[in-house]
Amino acid sequence: MKLPLNIEIAKSLLLARWKQTLVAAIGVTFSITMFITLLSFMTGLNDLLDGLILNRTAHVRIYNELKPTETQPIEKATGFAGFHHFVRSIKATNARLDILNSSAIIKSLKADPRVLGVSPKVSAQVFFNAGNVDITGTVNGIDVDAEVRLYSFADYMVAGDYSDLKNIPNTIVLGKPLAAKLMVQLGDRVTVVTQQGEQFQLKVVGLYQSGLQDFDKTQSFASLITVQKILSKPSSYLTDIAVKVKNLPEAPALATEFRKVYNTDAVDIQTANAQFETGTFIRTLIAYAVGITLLIVAGFGIYNILNMMIYEKMDSIAILKATGFSGPDVRLIFLFIALSIGLFGGVTGLMFGFLLSAVIDQVPFVTEALPTVKTYPINYNPWFYFIGITFSLFTTYFAGLFPALKASSIDPVVIIRGK
Repeated sequence: MKLPLNIEIAKSLLLARWKQTLVAAIGVTFSITMFITLLSFMTGLNDLLDGLILNRTAHVRIYNELKPTETQPIEKATGFAGFHHFVRSIKATNARLDILNSSAIIKSLKADPRVLGVSPKVSAQVFFNAGNVDITGTVNGIDVDAEVRLYSFADYMVAGDYSDLKNIPNTIVLGKPLAAKLMVQLGDRVTVVTQQGEQFQLKVVGLYQSGLQDFDKTQSFASLITVQKILSKPSSYLTDIAVKVKNLPEAPALATEFRKVYNTDAVDIQTANAQFETGTFIRTLIAYAVGITLLIVAGFGIYNILNMMIYEKMDSIAILKATGFSGPDVRLIFLFIALSIGLFGGVTGLMFGFLLSAVIDQVPFVTEALPTVKTYPINYNPWFYFIGITFSLFTTYFAGLFPALKASSIDPVVIIRGK
């Protein structure tokens, strides 16, 4: 094959029909631009929504579920052995809410190479006293440093300093909607009433807003020591151990393993948030589907343009074949034309897609529900650009393949005889 000459001929054919070539390239450029922009924006939005879950939910949560005794007294009675026992309205008795040997479990988890970090917690159901009204809520005792490092606790502080929780005793951080219900501000004190009726005065040192309104209406945070004191429990009392793993897909298997090894209950984030994960997958799937559809439509445009070019260049093709160019040479020339359109349109589309994404990334996005988000979310994943240019070349190749096969099969004798 005469590769340099074939490329030169393909270039001449492209420039001879430069308007049609430009239209085809613009179609590919527009498709790639919208593909990159749409995918970057949709996945950026998914990352934002995922962050609302991932930044407040453990990958694996170790805890003790409140449940009835597995073996009922009737099963221990020898007189009823071998019978089917139908027991209704079973109640939980002598249930242990705290985790047994929590210190040893935490030490073991920190030594596990699959674990990124561990955050112990104590959860207490309380009432917040607002005059003559008691508002139900939850005080979460946390290891402040671990929560900041593993779950971006500081990013959701809209007022105050998170370090005051560990440096100042008897302090609390309230969810912003909860603080509004209690009509308190930074520096004020709130009265917390436990289920046993004991009252404690806690100073408000911060306001927290995760973006989930219902969550923020009931949640508050204090140090582990403060909550353990509220519950009159020792320092070893822990109700939850939040585990963050290095490889998120391993969370279900690790939850099963921890359940057996530590003889506790454990739930992974995929199980706890299955519906949310499904929504993320569907949104991403829609973005890919729309982008690929745009590329296919552009491919049909290239196919039509090359088909018309073949009909208009019948004489030229016949002359090429009559002067010694083989069918594969002619096919290669038209494939060069198609791939040139795809490469030019694809690269230009990547550039415009990046620029448009950057513009969207600077557009202000102000909402009361997400105070930490200032602009629209964009994900600049290089993988999207690789997919875009690959699909551009793939689509244009097949769009030019069939016209190229048709051109390579033209019989020059028939064309010249007709003239």
